[in-house]
Amino acid sequence: MKASNQLWKARLEDRLSAGLGAEIDVFEHELALRRQGKIDERVFAETRLRRGVYGQRYDNGQRHDGRAAQVLAYPERKPTKGPHTLWDAPGMQRIKIPFGGLDAAQLETVADLSEEYSDGIAHVTTRQDFQLHYVHIDDTPALMRRLAAAGITTREACGNSIRNVTACPLAGVCRDQTFDVTAYAKMTAYYLLGHPECQDFGRKFKIAFSGCKTNPCALVRMHDLGAIAATREVDGEVRRGFEIYVGGGLGTVPYQAQLFTDFLPVEELLPLCIAIARVYSRLGEKKNRNTARIKFLVNRLGLEEFRRLVFEERAALSDDPKWAEALGGLAEYDEGPSRPAGLLEIGPAQSEEFRAWRARNVYQQRQAGYATVTIALPLGDITAAQLRVVADVARQYTRETIRTTVEQNLVLRWLSEADLPAVYSAFQSAGLAEPLAGTIVDIAACPGTDTCKLGIASSRGLAAELRTRLLERGMERDEAIGGLRIKISGCFNSCGQHHVADIGFYGVSRNKNGYTVPHFQVLLGGQWDENAGAYGLAIGAVPSKRIPEALERITGRYVAERRGNERFQEFIKRIGKAECKRMIEDFAAVPPHDQDASFYTDWSDAREFTVGDIGVGECAGEVVSPVDFQLAACEREAFEAQLQLEAGQVQEAAQTAYQSMMHGAQALLRLRLGAPPEDAERVAAEFRTHFYDTQLFFDPFAQGKFAQYYFMAHERNGAAVDEDAARRRIEEAQLFLEAAHSCYGRIMTAQRTF
Repeated sequence: MKASNQLWKARLEDRLSAGLGAEIDVFEHELALRRQGKIDERVFAETRLRRGVYGQRYDNGQRHDGRAAQVLAYPERKPTKGPHTLWDAPGMQRIKIPFGGLDAAQLETVADLSEEYSDGIAHVTTRQDFQLHYVHIDDTPALMRRLAAAGITTREACGNSIRNVTACPLAGVCRDQTFDVTAYAKMTAYYLLGHPECQDFGRKFKIAFSGCKTNPCALVRMHDLGAIAATREVDGEVRRGFEIYVGGGLGTVPYQAQLFTDFLPVEELLPLCIAIARVYSRLGEKKNRNTARIKFLVNRLGLEEFRRLVFEERAALSDDPKWAEALGGLAEYDEGPSRPAGLLEIGPAQSEEFRAWRARNVYQQRQAGYATVTIALPLGDITAAQLRVVADVARQYTRETIRTTVEQNLVLRWLSEADLPAVYSAFQSAGLAEPLAGTIVDIAACPGTDTCKLGIASSRGLAAELRTRLLERGMERDEAIGGLRIKISGCFNSCGQHHVADIGFYGVSRNKNGYTVPHFQVLLGGQWDENAGAYGLAIGAVPSKRIPEALERITGRYVAERRGNERFQEFIKRIGKAECKRMIEDFAAVPPHDQDASFYTDWSDAREFTVGDIGVGECAGEVVSPVDFQLAACEREAFEAQLQLEAGQVQEAAQTAYQSMMHGAQALLRLRLGAPPEDAERVAAEFRTHFYDTQLFFDPFAQGKFAQYYFMAHERNGAAVDEDAARRRIEEAQLFLEAAHSCYGRIMTAQRTF
């Protein structure tokens, strides 16, 4: 372990709960076991994904053959180190930011880490997370500790888990809100983090909170579970609650979330989440990832039956003391200004640039005299130096009230309007004051072929090209189209949220003239407001190099033919899908390679286009059996026992070795009982009944001997041991776990054969 890692590990003792530090220790031990070949790569993949550690595409950023990485599409985005081994070349670390909320110290931590472990750039995602690219897996435990010391976790930032809980970045200051949903989003995020009822999903699960129905800040209706603030009068008292939606999602088959209930009292929010998680865990698809999201379950069962099952689960839930504790903690949430409210003095001294920035990037809060400023980030990227500027401004002018947004930007809340000129000056000096927030130039794009294994076409390259062209034409100032949303995904999975854009694109490929040519499918008429009220229509694929022309034609026709103040969605609906398709049909032609070779390369990439670099996507992780997962955890426990013995913690080492065996027995009992017992005596008794007496645990060599190790350790557990006895206990635990793996393999083989 590096000295710096040891230093931050020591500092955690003063800054963190033992649980959070221990979780990172667990991952570090699992990483060591993987290097020793003691954890299968398939199982370890889900382990690291649940901590936000991704493999990364290597054609633009890294190579898995151990050679030096080569960056072509974005020379500034390159690894700072060469790969250590074949399996841990530079990857990506996702950093979970519940509801997008950050303080200045946390921003500075992200800045430091982006320089020390990445390429000096932090990327804001469409789920309010941060991502650091070109991070080596060896560095991830140290990186996680640094984040944890600042109060940030990466746990369940990916994998088949509950992902980052998002919320309106304007919650609490929005002029249209019913009430501030921030504290409820935060409560839900941390209550569900690592919750045992949420560990057996077939795919990822996304939650969003919105303070109102009309604005798009949270996009509730494209989520697995969405909550919109609502109130109801009960016995003369106004009570808070939520309008709940379930079963939404984008991807290849987008589903609009359905109304589950029009009013859920706030005290029922956490119980409902657990009830839904139970139904999804029990009935959701586990084998076919393509149909494993909850949207497919809701569709298969029907909303009424799904609702009935959820309420049935809710009725069966025992009260959890943490529900009341979490609700009690809501009162502790307090966000407000650090400086007195002030009015902006408007006069001739203010520059035209400042006035443009104020018009587009400044939102007047519901609180008089205060404003929220949006920092528009090109492609969602921000440098370490710029992050530090934002942190400095937040400290000087606010109570460090910073948030990320689903449009890949940052917002700074509770600024006194009188301070806006000074804030503008600071941001302008750092290149953070472009007056483009919420305009057609403020394009959202996923990483695409830059780093994503599933990327087909260069979403970032196209976004950069469109941004340049739109700025050259001054389209952000056009009254008709200046406020349109453009969103781009590198493939059909909609990480760029192309379905809910006015104009959306997603990467595809076509075979033309004997070559593979990058294309983008064009979608029109998605509804960004009303919480992603409608999805756009696919009208056809256009070669990537002709997308700028297609965009110009679409927007030009809208400007020329719109009726009065007709909105873009209304215009597209009026002219119809067939006419929309005809509008771009002539762009489909691809000239022969010898006439124009540019069509056969992608944006910002001089190489000839190929889809051969596409790998297995890691967004959702692989569906791994809970038994696989638990046995892997047992291996880690046995490894921890070795470390304890090395540290002279003899009694603790023996105890940990025993626990690894007991947990291994529990893992196998899951195959017979579904839910294994928790009591140690019952675990031993049930294991004897189902695996020893039946000889299921017997193999041709040991004939049940390794099971005896477990039974003896159970009988002697808690008794004093010396160093030799502890060492034997560890060796016996390792043998027992090897036998458990073999037993599990035999059972699964027999089931497949049958």
